[in-house]
Amino acid sequence: MQYKDYNIEVNIEKMTIRLNEIKERSVKLKDKSLFRKIFSLIDLTSLDVADTEEKILEMVNKINVLTDRFPELPNVAAICVYPAFIPVLKKELKIKSVMKASVGASFPSSQTYLDVKINEVSRIIEEGADEVDIVISVGKFLVGKYEEVFNEISEIKKQMGNKHLKVILEAGVLKDPALIKLASVISMEAGADFIKTSTGKNGEGASPEAVYIMCEAIKEFYEKTGKVVGIKPAGGISDASTGIQYYLIVSEVLGNMWITPERFRIGASRLANNLLGETYF
Repeated sequence: MQYKDYNIEVNIEKMTIRLNEIKERSVKLKDKSLFRKIFSLIDLTSLDVADTEEKILEMVNKINVLTDRFPELPNVAAICVYPAFIPVLKKELKIKSVMKASVGASFPSSQTYLDVKINEVSRIIEEGADEVDIVISVGKFLVGKYEEVFNEISEIKKQMGNKHLKVILEAGVLKDPALIKLASVISMEAGADFIKTSTGKNGEGASPEAVYIMCEAIKEFYEKTGKVVGIKPAGGISDASTGIQYYLIVSEVLGNMWITPERFRIGASRLANNLLGETYF
């Protein structure tokens, strides 16, 4: 693990100025082509304690007919559900471009044994998932057990082959900008294909500050290694202007080469409907 080679300090003043400017622009932008682009980056998510097969099937069916209803609209990037519903996606999802995603490794707490985490992720992949979102061991990270956090992510990634691993930092719990950047670097060094802000289950969702810091870490990682890692803001993202704000942060810090579903996702449930409303109704 080479995290000591990275500068984990964050220039708060520079970040604040840049984010304020981006926020001002995001409120004014009402470009329907931009709404469509953001729609194509969504991980359409249902992670409710009361989810049922019927509810997930209803969501899948809406995605299946979306292109017929709105031919010029690119479909969402993925559907993300609890592990028990991956068989529903595998059987019923007809749109090949939409990835089948799940959460695993004792989501959202990550507070269980490593072998249990590995077994769950392996089962999710066996059931047909293309992507798995896991949470770092936040407690271990906060007391400085960085090698343990790194090793857990690395061992889980080994079970996944070429399937995408998204690593959730719970940036709102970490709070300290330097810790958010350090968690980003450790996750990427351990094999994360994406780093993600939050679960949305701990009262803290995505924030512009966290996304900016994570993008800076991705940029430095890419410059050092040549490896491309994606970014996924998630948690509390529901309106178009917020989606645009994250879009602008990613495009301006990382560049347009990151503005594809392979490198940029937005975890959301309500955002999709709101973007459709802004674009068509």
